Amino acid sequence: MTSKARRRGKKLSPRQRQRMREKQRQRMRRIIPVVAVVILMLLIALIMGIGFLVKKYSPSKELVDYQAYFQVSGEDEVAIIFGEELLEEKGKLIDGQVYVDTDFLYERLNSRFYWDFQENSLLYAMPTELVTAAAGSNEYTMGKTKQSEAYAPVRLDGSTAYVALEYIQKFTAMTFDYQAEPVHRVTISTEFGTVKTAEVKKDTQVRDQAGIKRPVLTEVKKGDKLYVLEEPEEIEEWTRVRTQDGFIGYVQDKRLLSTFGEETLSAQFQEPVYESISKDYKINLAWHQVTNQTANENIYKVLADVKGLNTISPTWFRLKDNEGGIESLASQEYVNHCHQNGIEVWALVEDITYKDEITNYEIFTKTSNRQRLVSNLIAQAIQYDLDGINLDMEYINGETARGYVEFIRELSIMCRINGIVLSVDNYVPAEYNLFYDRAEQGVFADYVIIMGYDETPKGSTTAGSVASIDFVRQGIEGTLEEVPAEKVINAVPFYTRVWKLSPSTDEGAVDGYLASCEAEVGMDNADKYVTNNGAERNWSEEHGQYYVEYQNENDIYKIWLEEETSIEEKAKLIKEYNLGGIAAWKLGLERSTIWDVILKYVN
Repeated sequence: MTSKARRRGKKLSPRQRQRMREKQRQRMRRIIPVVAVVILMLLIALIMGIGFLVKKYSPSKELVDYQAYFQVSGEDEVAIIFGEELLEEKGKLIDGQVYVDTDFLYERLNSRFYWDFQENSLLYAMPTELVTAAAGSNEYTMGKTKQSEAYAPVRLDGSTAYVALEYIQKFTAMTFDYQAEPVHRVTISTEFGTVKTAEVKKDTQVRDQAGIKRPVLTEVKKGDKLYVLEEPEEIEEWTRVRTQDGFIGYVQDKRLLSTFGEETLSAQFQEPVYESISKDYKINLAWHQVTNQTANENIYKVLADVKGLNTISPTWFRLKDNEGGIESLASQEYVNHCHQNGIEVWALVEDITYKDEITNYEIFTKTSNRQRLVSNLIAQAIQYDLDGINLDMEYINGETARGYVEFIRELSIMCRINGIVLSVDNYVPAEYNLFYDRAEQGVFADYVIIMGYDETPKGSTTAGSVASIDFVRQGIEGTLEEVPAEKVINAVPFYTRVWKLSPSTDEGAVDGYLASCEAEVGMDNADKYVTNNGAERNWSEEHGQYYVEYQNENDIYKIWLEEETSIEEKAKLIKEYNLGGIAAWKLGLERSTIWDVILKYVN
């Protein structure tokens, strides 16, 4: 019976009702699997969505690969965290002590140490004593006193010297913290003062980069203190930190207390004071070229012609061999006469006379040779009652420089003990001579002298001034960047050069002329060149000098004069920069009126 029949009120038979129920059950059996599949698919989708969201927004628990992160290999290699940076350089673990090689020591920690690879010893110059540690020994000496340690301050591995951080810390403003787990690493700090700190608000992780999916470096607990490091502004919601055990990474801002704190870090080591001899007057020094003993007798005439000179530097000592031997022209009569006239004697030692027979590298890089030279100079200074020693080493190169600077340190110790003034001559600062290390000279020497001349050297193929005012000013300003003004003496020339420009087609010719130095002349002789050739003096504001030019047949002559006006322009800089004094090369080339000019600025 149809449903229409049922609506008309007709009853279904039992059989018909049974058949109807069967059809409904069959229909449900077909629908249920479909619904179940749909529900299952929805559940799967929901689970996957939840999993995706969990995966996307849940922090990663992955730990960094420490070996790869710290880039260490081998049981004795130590990663170095230096300040805020994980370095490529590595330390070495030897018998429980962390060591670094001498290159790292010089470049990162303390360049004042000196490693003598020839005699396998490490040296450090204190104000009045030299500290020496021999490779492999547990002892080191300070002056004449021996000290012992439970470790060897210096260890050799092949040709490489390694120095214990614990030993370096005795002479260096630094701290270090060694950790053995999860890898060997050491945190070294050389910067001190006030630093920003943060306190952990809730247990969290320090990650290698900003982001919750980045690998974990280490766990930090509530209340732990972290050091806050500077970070570019574009990184938001994360703070770059260093943990107390040396991990450098990132923490979410919400895991830190909102208010940062401060801590003052300091080193246990206090830099010693390298006291200097400082005169309570401006130095007015002139060099006196002495080439033999007989020349010392000229001192009577030389001093009769000067006025206001308070320091003289005779060229008395010459390096004569590679073992620290010297040749001396010192004269007691000379010293006595100078002292009677109120003039101090700072004897000069030079490497020029025997430059073809000696090797500065051998003299200065080997400790026994340096010490022999120091002993020889100090012995002469004491024997002749010298007031000072003036170093004039003009053939130092980059390879020799470290040994030369160490020589200045070691000589300064004995000068300081004996009350002898130590002064050091230097070229005008330039890129090619920065290895003279004027900053270190400024610590150990009493005076640093600028040889403010030879702007255009004798061998030049172009003509030019010996000492233009801008060149002199450049020398002073460059030196003052490294040396205190009261220690700086600027030296002026009492001479000039007569340049001859000859017509030439040589490759080095300029505008068809090749220059050569016709003569190096003093002030009076320079005037004779001008007068005898009917030339005219013209003031050059650019050079701060009178300029002269004349022609003789096909040759052109050029002179930039040094006389009262040009010397005064240079002497004014002594007062302008409040320098320690003035010097001049050399006595005998000046006019007597020059001294009145100089005295206006050094009185």
